[in-house]
Amino acid sequence: MPSINSNQSSPVSSQEHSQASTIMDKEAQETITPPLSSSPAQPSATSPHHDNLLLPTELQNSILVAYRSIGIGTFGVVMRFVGMPLEKIALFMNSSQVTGKHQFAQSIKLTFQKGVLSPYKVVGPASLVAWFMQYSVMGLAFQFFDHALSKALGVAPVYYGDELMEPPPPPSSNTNHNHDATHQIKSITKTILAPILAGSLESTVANRAEVQRYYGPTKLTAIESHLKWNPAARFCGPAFLSNAMRNVIMCNTSFILTPITYKLYYPQERKSQGSLFWFGMGMNFVGNAVAITQQALWGRALDYAVYADGGAVVGASGAATANTSTQVARNISYSQVIKSSLQKDGIAAFFTVPKWASRILMNAPVQGSLPWFYNNVLPLGEDSVLGVARTLYGDDGKKNNCAIS
Repeated sequence: MPSINSNQSSPVSSQEHSQASTIMDKEAQETITPPLSSSPAQPSATSPHHDNLLLPTELQNSILVAYRSIGIGTFGVVMRFVGMPLEKIALFMNSSQVTGKHQFAQSIKLTFQKGVLSPYKVVGPASLVAWFMQYSVMGLAFQFFDHALSKALGVAPVYYGDELMEPPPPPSSNTNHNHDATHQIKSITKTILAPILAGSLESTVANRAEVQRYYGPTKLTAIESHLKWNPAARFCGPAFLSNAMRNVIMCNTSFILTPITYKLYYPQERKSQGSLFWFGMGMNFVGNAVAITQQALWGRALDYAVYADGGAVVGASGAATANTSTQVARNISYSQVIKSSLQKDGIAAFFTVPKWASRILMNAPVQGSLPWFYNNVLPLGEDSVLGVARTLYGDDGKKNNCAIS
């Protein structure tokens, strides 16, 4: 009897053991291999709230980058158009049309001398397109380089959206100091390179158009023809280096310094959308104090490129003609520009309170509020955009499945 009972129970025990092993294997596999959407190894362009959306990671990142870039471009167009009176005041402040005392009052009078709406009459379709490209490219370039470098180096992207309102991360408890040092070096390298690459790309797109507005199309063409520049130099335009330095400084201010300092050092109990707005404005004042030096260098470099002499005139055709008052085009030497400017005007050549104030007037409304708009307003529409994309992606998947079947 015992032998019979033993033989009957053996298959049952074997079957139960097999089922238990299968369940344990499945649980172990789920524990070891988590879903791709929650994998922390891949830095993502998404906010923390988008992890459960059923889209491929790369597609989701691309959609959010495009959405944010279009949003920043639209924001730039609206703010620059609304702020046209401030821009005109700043332009007059840095021109020879105002002199002596009360230069702000003179600039305001010149701005509105043809009517209250006169500053807006100079805005055409070309200006709207240029503004949109400038700001959308700036946002697109920074996001692209920040996330590309983060993925390549295995570090996290810069703080974004709701992350700014969360408490700072606790100090690392990792006892492997070599690992911590290597990770820190990678993170610093990414933080330095991203705004440099983004600012340079923005200048590649925008500098030639800015120079053209400074010289005028005919004069710029004549200068390039006289100097026989190669296609790359023509594409970038004169004074590219100082223009790029200005954009790198402002890109650092808006996308690096403002979110990082606010996240890590601003009192947690005072964090809000309003405090981020005013914090961004304050950081913009600081950034412009440095950027104005490069703006002044850019203008003086362009003036250096065309100078009065007894040589050839750079005219509409770029040909040399005899004239008592002639102009000669020459390549820019930044060392000579800085040396001659300091000898003539001292430090005031590159920084004065009126120059800084006029730059703030023109730049602060859009650039100062950009971190607030980027981190507080744009995230509000991300779920809706991703929802539409998920619907379209699902419809395409159904169509493909039907076609295959």
